[in-house]
Amino acid sequence: MLKKSIFAILLVILLMTVALSACDIISNNPDRVNALSYEEAVKELGTFLRTIKVENRPASLDIYASDRFEGVALADISVFPLSTLGKADIVIEAAVDTEMSETYFPDDWANIVAKKFNEQRLTINGKTVAVSIRTITAGETLTYQTEAGYRPDMFIPSSYLFGQMLDASGIETIKIAEKVAGNVAGILMAKKTYDNFITEYKEVNMANVLAANGKDLNGRVFTFTYTNPFTSSTGFNGVCSILDVYDHDNPLSATAREKLEAYQRQSPPVGYTTAVLRDKAADGIIDAMVMEYQAWFGKKDQLKDFAFIPFGVRHDHPVYTYNYVSGEKQEAVRLFTEYLLKPENQKLATDRGFNPAEHESYSGKTYNLDGAGLLAAQQVWKQSKDGGRPIVAVFVADISGSMDGLPLNSLKESLINTSKFIGPNNHIGLVSFSSNVNLNLEIGEFDNTQRAYFSGAVKSLSAGGGTATYNAVLVGLDLLLKKKEEVPDAKLMLFVLSDGKQNEGYNLKRVTPIVGGLQIPIYSIGYNLGNDSSAEGELQRLSLINEAILINATSEDLINQLRNLFNIQM
Repeated sequence: MLKKSIFAILLVILLMTVALSACDIISNNPDRVNALSYEEAVKELGTFLRTIKVENRPASLDIYASDRFEGVALADISVFPLSTLGKADIVIEAAVDTEMSETYFPDDWANIVAKKFNEQRLTINGKTVAVSIRTITAGETLTYQTEAGYRPDMFIPSSYLFGQMLDASGIETIKIAEKVAGNVAGILMAKKTYDNFITEYKEVNMANVLAANGKDLNGRVFTFTYTNPFTSSTGFNGVCSILDVYDHDNPLSATAREKLEAYQRQSPPVGYTTAVLRDKAADGIIDAMVMEYQAWFGKKDQLKDFAFIPFGVRHDHPVYTYNYVSGEKQEAVRLFTEYLLKPENQKLATDRGFNPAEHESYSGKTYNLDGAGLLAAQQVWKQSKDGGRPIVAVFVADISGSMDGLPLNSLKESLINTSKFIGPNNHIGLVSFSSNVNLNLEIGEFDNTQRAYFSGAVKSLSAGGGTATYNAVLVGLDLLLKKKEEVPDAKLMLFVLSDGKQNEGYNLKRVTPIVGGLQIPIYSIGYNLGNDSSAEGELQRLSLINEAILINATSEDLINQLRNLFNIQM
């Protein structure tokens, strides 16, 4: 009898622990509290739709649509700002990865040192020398150099992988230094999970993390995810590490691809940025993620309950210049590199989380991939990321009066150009809204014909009227549910592109229980929100209901934001 009582008590404690864990997540997302059940949400959606008038606007076929997909859609390089502007006889432009050059503590080391360097007024052949810093991820630098003709004089990526990829793309690099700021990529794991993980798997490494993903660890399902490998150095390191685990001798083999696809089938979505994953981790939604040591160092207060375990290649920030750079500018690159390596500047880097002594002995892995293989690894991930499941998505576009002119023209151009990143096995539809809701394109498989109709539908959009955002959201959700009946294994998602707050039709509070019950992620692209915190907050709440994200975009960077979002999700 005593044994039974003890067992009952332990069972109650376990159930309370699981319940409290769930409550912690819900408390961080209050809109989930009032979510309907799936069956109730479907029924309620039908009731709401009876009050919403939907006008069919059949799309015309744009026979020239394929001409729009010949080049990569990129915004002007100026969307990545010059965070330091040099003025001298010889000015070199350095593309510097964001963990070194974001202009807020602790990530502004490169800018501080660059400004100090510029104040020295050093000379080459009697000419003064200065450096300008462009804050841009290594992945975006690679894209802009290979696809848009961007030609910096100097490149400081997180790791040497990007130098190899540039060489394989025909842009020959000259390595000036192997390391100017020591750093390592790591697996960040919640300490409440870490002990159970070690008990079960003995060691935290990528192979064991992959084996544990989705498994039960002491009453909790273990979740691990990473960031966009097309922009994030750590995310790309993670993908290479995963492929290496699946087949070290040939990470691009059919076996590695099949295992990656199987893993992606049951893994959480890839994070849009490290900041998004960091917030999800802090909220207790994910147990493990990838992050650089220096980024973790800068957020120790927020992530104090996480352990850091190095993985993959080191992120020591090598320095490159190029064959196309003049002799004088190459000399200026060497001069600035020497300045970065001065003891006082290295101390400044260490103070900001670089050169961590506890990880100096970590030598890093090597991947059996050359530059061409690394480029191929990105595409393997792109093809495998949905686990073989098709995506069914509806775009919900704001065409209210405030979108007239440049905003709508920019939105149309961005949607058409970036649709090249949507795979042909996905199913796409389009809804637009002002005071009313329009069905512009029924959901269809995104083959060349559907692309042409999509282009025609987007080109025909015109602005005017109010903003019935949530009426259109409900219509989009209904289209997704109907298509789900035809494609039962599909992943459903909604993309809302809007520049402002709803002022007609149903409000967010009324639709939240339905959205929560249907559990369909809604990705919001807030367009030119500026200082409209009310509109931004509302779109963010809409996306957070089902753990999606809001992306703030401007006319200038909308193309890049959509490109990166589609690379991850589509």
